[in-house]
Amino acid sequence: MPMDAREIESMIREALPDAQIEIKDLAGDGDHYAATVISSAFKGKTRVAQHQMVYGALQGRMGGVLHALALTTGVPQD
Repeated sequence: MPMDAREIESMIREALPDAQIEIKDLAGDGDHYAATVISSAFKGKTRVAQHQMVYGALQGRMGGVLHALALTTGVPQD
């Protein structure tokens, strides 16, 4: 069963409470999403480390329940 965008957002928000999150369903099938996640927790971390933090928040669902997630991460601009 595909993941709902609200579930993805909720899981990311639980791990990164200050995050600004935007989720888009790319194909309308609940399997292919694009997410933009902006969080101060990413400060000083490489892009790979930032993505790993988001994937960690999804608790192993990537590649299984969640087929594809195009991910953009960053830190808030002051």
